[in-house]
Amino acid sequence: MNKELLKKIFALSLFILISSNGFSQMKLIKKLLSNEADTTRGSSFLPLPALGYAQETGIEIGAASLYSFYTDRKDTLMRTSRITGMITFTTKKQSNFALKSDIWTPGNKFHLSSEIRYRNFPFNFYGIGNSTLELNEDPITQKLFKLNAGLEKKLGKSIYTGMSMAYESYRFEDKVTGGIYSNNPDIRDKDGGQVFFIGITQIFDNRNTNTHTTRGSFLKFNYSYAPDFFGGDHFSGSLLKLDLRNFHSLSKKTTLGLNAHFQTISGSNTPFYLLPQLGNDEMMRAYYAGRFRDQNLLALQGELRLRLNPRFGLVGFAAAGNVYSGGNFKLIQLKPSVGGGFRYFYDIERGLSVRMDYAIGEQNPGEKRQSGLYLSLGEAF
Repeated sequence: MNKELLKKIFALSLFILISSNGFSQMKLIKKLLSNEADTTRGSSFLPLPALGYAQETGIEIGAASLYSFYTDRKDTLMRTSRITGMITFTTKKQSNFALKSDIWTPGNKFHLSSEIRYRNFPFNFYGIGNSTLELNEDPITQKLFKLNAGLEKKLGKSIYTGMSMAYESYRFEDKVTGGIYSNNPDIRDKDGGQVFFIGITQIFDNRNTNTHTTRGSFLKFNYSYAPDFFGGDHFSGSLLKLDLRNFHSLSKKTTLGLNAHFQTISGSNTPFYLLPQLGNDEMMRAYYAGRFRDQNLLALQGELRLRLNPRFGLVGFAAAGNVYSGGNFKLIQLKPSVGGGFRYFYDIERGLSVRMDYAIGEQNPGEKRQSGLYLSLGEAF
C-alpha cells in the first residue's frame, strides 16, 4: 500500500540475520562481498525479515525467504528452480501468507509453477476506471484465498505448451458505510465470491537465463475460462493474458529490457475484484495496486540495467500504461511511471538479487504525486 513505504525495511537486517547462522566474520564477508561465484551449483537459501507499519494494520512483522536450486547440477544450461515464501502478522490481528514455486525439471523438459496465498488484510478501494479520485478512498476488509498451478512441456527448442488451473475465494466487508464502495450500484459482488479457472498456455522462451536475463525473448500467452460451477451471480467467462519480454546486451555490463503486458476479462457478472489492476512491484511501479482497475489493462516498460560488478547493479526504468473498458482505449490517457533502483546480487552464479526501486507517476490536480518504494527479491521482469 502507498501508506506502507516503510514496509519490509530490511536491507541491513539481511546481513545481521545471515551472520547469526554460525558463519565466522571472515566467511560472512566473503559470502556477501566477494566477487567470486559459487561454482559448486549447490542449493541457496536466503531468509529476510519483514517489518512495516500502517494506520489500518498497526505494526506488521514477519519473514520472507527464497530457496533456489538446480534439478540437475551437472547440466550448465539448466534453468534455476525457486521456491519463495512470505508470512507476516499485524498487531491488529491481520495476516498475510504466500508460497510460490517455479520448478524446471532436468533438461528443462517441464516447467511447473504453483502458488498458495492467504490474505486477511485491508485494502483501499477507489472505484472503477482510469480516473478514480483519491478523495473517494474507502478502506475495505478483505479475506482472500488463492490456489493456482501450471504445467508446460517443452515441444521444441524454445517452445512450451501446457495448461493452468486456479481457484480464488474472496470475502469483503465495508466497515465504514456511506463511501463509494457501498453507494456505487455498478460494483458487483461486494460481499465476495469464488471462481475456478482452467486455461491453456503457450510460451516461446529463448532467454539465456530465467533470473538475470541479458539476451533473448520470452512470450507467454494464457487463455483461461471460468465455467459456471458455483451458480447464482458468480462470475462465468474468460481471462486473457499476454506477457512479452525482450532483452538486448548493449555491452558487457549493460542490458536493455523491454516488457509489454496485456489483460482482458469478459463474461457475465464480472465482479470488481477480478478486474485487471494497474500497478505493482513488477509493472507500472509508483501506482497503488487497485487504485485503477477496469476490464482491460495495457502496460509497456523499458529498463536499463547496469551491472557495476558481480555483486552490485543499478537500474533506470520508464513505463506507460492504463486500464480501460470495452474499446475505449486512448493513447493520450496513458499514465507514466519513471524511476530507478539498486541491485545486490547475493547469488552471483544464479543471478539472484535483492532489489530496491523507487518510482514516481502522475499527479492529479489537488492530489499528491503517485509514488512507491519497493523492496523485493529478483528482477522486475
